[in-house]
Amino acid sequence: MSRRSGRITLQARDSNTPEPTVRVPLKKRKSEPSKKKLQPAAKKQSYEIQKCWSEDGATPCILIETPHKELEPADPSSFKQYTFKNLFIKASPIPRLSWASSDDVWIKMLNKELKYVHDKSYLQRHPKLQPKMRAILLDWLLEVSEVYSLHRQTAYLAQDYFDRFMLTQQNVNKDYLQLIGITSLFIASKIEEIYPPKIYEFAYVTDGACDMWDIQRTELHILKALDWNLCPETPISWLKLYAQVEAQKDDENFLVPQFSQETYIQITQLLDLCMMDINSLDYSYSILAAAAFCHFSTFDVVHKVSGLTWDSVAPCVRWMSPFMDTLRSEPTPELKTFTRVKADDRHNIQTHVAYLELLRKAQERHIHSHDSQMSPVAVSPLLTPPSSTEKPANP
Repeated sequence: MSRRSGRITLQARDSNTPEPTVRVPLKKRKSEPSKKKLQPAAKKQSYEIQKCWSEDGATPCILIETPHKELEPADPSSFKQYTFKNLFIKASPIPRLSWASSDDVWIKMLNKELKYVHDKSYLQRHPKLQPKMRAILLDWLLEVSEVYSLHRQTAYLAQDYFDRFMLTQQNVNKDYLQLIGITSLFIASKIEEIYPPKIYEFAYVTDGACDMWDIQRTELHILKALDWNLCPETPISWLKLYAQVEAQKDDENFLVPQFSQETYIQITQLLDLCMMDINSLDYSYSILAAAAFCHFSTFDVVHKVSGLTWDSVAPCVRWMSPFMDTLRSEPTPELKTFTRVKADDRHNIQTHVAYLELLRKAQERHIHSHDSQMSPVAVSPLLTPPSSTEKPANP
């Protein structure tokens, strides 16, 4: 179909022909109520903090339902809802803030975990697609992000838009994946970047596969499908929070990074590799970030900065172990220098390595470890043990 076929064309009109006028009669308002009753809007569960004082002076917080806070509900037939196993959590790990309530910031982040959901089952809606196609696309998006010096948050927003958009569609052909991916990155750059690349630059990197008109048309399609919900908490935003809380000292600006940039880029490389595997969508973003952080620290630290229990993090830590083993055999990533990027912001710029080859090695390790666990003589590798307070009591 030609691109011009969908455009409205102006037709010549005879000046002597009078314009038809349509008068709509005014109707008086009826006093009796309308027969159609308005249905109450569906409400989505939201949470707020309620402090409970205990005898030892601690101030744990409880997540309680607040039906007066309304959010747009997700389609229950398409989206998988995540629920908290225990409603009793520790107080917000975020320190006291001068510009906002740390409890409000923490609960707002937790509420986004309920609102922005993802599910790897969307591949069942697209019989022509394979998990490897998603990995190839994300690998290319990471490469484009490094070329244009885009932030890590921008790349992860694009990944989130792509996965959630595909969850709303059916029977998408693989020929459209590149267009959907580059459009998702285009939207994410306008959300996150101060000076996002122009639309013709995104069209240029596709090497003629997509033009500006295609990206504009797909942008509107994605925005409508996502209902303009474009601000999730990505694994990168959770990881940055965990790292900052762990490195935070007294009387320091919480917005100024205090953590080690070298350690941070190592954790982000693990997250990059894991997110390319579609099985990562089995876990919430906060769990993924906590599991990655756990591989570079102890669980006691992870519990302190996230409030998560070992039972909730352990499955993701075990699933992530083959990816971590693969990266251990590779050179340690180093901070790269980017034009017009300050030295203290280099860790926030998305980088790219041979992720597809690393993913292949990690998936082979995962299959091998799964076969070893099925063997009766195999001994499972020892993971970082939980603290004594988190270990279950022996029967």
